[in-house]
Amino acid sequence: MMRRDSRAAEDDVYDVVVVGGGNAGFSAAHAAAERGRRVLLLERGPAEEAGGNSYYTAGAFRVAHDGLGDLADLLDPDARHAATVLPSYPAADFAVDMARVTDDRNDKALTEVLIGESAGTLRWLHGKGLRFRLMYERQAYPDGEDRHVFWGGLAVGSTGGGKGLIEQHTRAARQAGVELRYGVRARELTLDEGRLSGVRWQDVEGRDGAVRAESVVLAAGGFEADADMRRDHLGEGWQRAKVRGTPYNTGDMLAAAIAVGAGTHGDWSTCHSVAWDAWHEDNQSNRELTNQLTRGGYPLGIVVNADGRRFLDEGADFRNLTYAKYGARILAQPGGVAFQLFDATTRTRLRAEEYDMPGASVVIGNTLDDLAEGMGVDAAALRGTVAEFNASIDRTTPLDLSVLDGRAAAATPPKSNWAVPLERPPYYAFPVTCGITFTFGGLHADTHGRVLDGAGEPIAGLFVCGEMLGGLFSGNYPGGTGLTSGAVFGRRAGSLA
Repeated sequence: MMRRDSRAAEDDVYDVVVVGGGNAGFSAAHAAAERGRRVLLLERGPAEEAGGNSYYTAGAFRVAHDGLGDLADLLDPDARHAATVLPSYPAADFAVDMARVTDDRNDKALTEVLIGESAGTLRWLHGKGLRFRLMYERQAYPDGEDRHVFWGGLAVGSTGGGKGLIEQHTRAARQAGVELRYGVRARELTLDEGRLSGVRWQDVEGRDGAVRAESVVLAAGGFEADADMRRDHLGEGWQRAKVRGTPYNTGDMLAAAIAVGAGTHGDWSTCHSVAWDAWHEDNQSNRELTNQLTRGGYPLGIVVNADGRRFLDEGADFRNLTYAKYGARILAQPGGVAFQLFDATTRTRLRAEEYDMPGASVVIGNTLDDLAEGMGVDAAALRGTVAEFNASIDRTTPLDLSVLDGRAAAATPPKSNWAVPLERPPYYAFPVTCGITFTFGGLHADTHGRVLDGAGEPIAGLFVCGEMLGGLFSGNYPGGTGLTSGAVFGRRAGSLA
């Protein structure tokens, strides 16, 4: 039910309306409120289902930094800091990663702002009571000398993950006087003599209404939760993808903005999608398990399809630079499923939060034939795949999980790093499918989040941030960049709205 006090229609006028109650929307609301604006935030989900996709994340933020000392003022105290190796992640490396994973299709102006304001924006949020920590359980490996070694450029996360992030954002917004309304679905943008004037909405009981505002900030997510839009833009078969996050991101505000003349930008044909538990009975929009249904341990093992064949390079790069594109690769396999395979050696290195979570789907076999039977895969094909892989490994190169170690397997396809033979029973197969996170195509905006029309001119009073901002990503994505983008461009939009 919509939480809203009864009030006269003439009171439904605000300086700024923010549509969407995830990390980006809250960041915009904070920035507008600190300028003394009267801010209303509309959230489509009821209070118990609020937070957008941000709620479902691990809370990771990718920021440029100069090592642990540079981040110390931002982080919760932790005794492990004294034994932590955290390599610096300069802006130049961040920029290289953005260009590399998107095949250089990222908007360079947006990227420059994203990187340059990444750490400063987190400090701004920290000043509003949001808390951050190092993500030891996800981004660091022990090195045999009782040290924790971080890898891949991603280290900082929200304390409490996505759930903690939204709880802290909500508390900060209420303290700043932002009005929050839950269970309100924004349906269209209104114009008054050609100028943006507000938003029309509908609540969960079917009542319609409108709110007037000088500025509207759109932070309502992409179209990943709409099966028809996925098929239309991403291609046939995408209607079968599992929705990792909120079921409320159905593209309403993208359509509404386009209807008032907004231009589009970025890659509408690709998205962020990951390896996701295929057999779990509740593997869509699960607010209890959230990100735990991800299966990100594939660099330690091999991945085979329903025919028992490998089809991707599990060690092409650090996990957080490949995981967001491999969901699509899995969806393209027979039946849209695959299996991550490990043996007794590699199984112990998998993240407990994902692979040991309650109800995790897994097949265990003392032999590869036993494993194949449980997977429903031809045993001879699976034995052949594993034999080829094991025989092709360069065993002279030491294994080092914290770097691109070059320990390769010259199989087809190759595995470029971290190749470990599967030879110690028992064997484990984790069934995975495609879990869609968010879509990459969005609205065209300048670096301040001002929405541009088809001619490249700003639409007065209309701003965008978060998943709705097009141009940053294409085909792939560096882990942790989405929340950072939402905060950076949310803050920028709210600072002008």
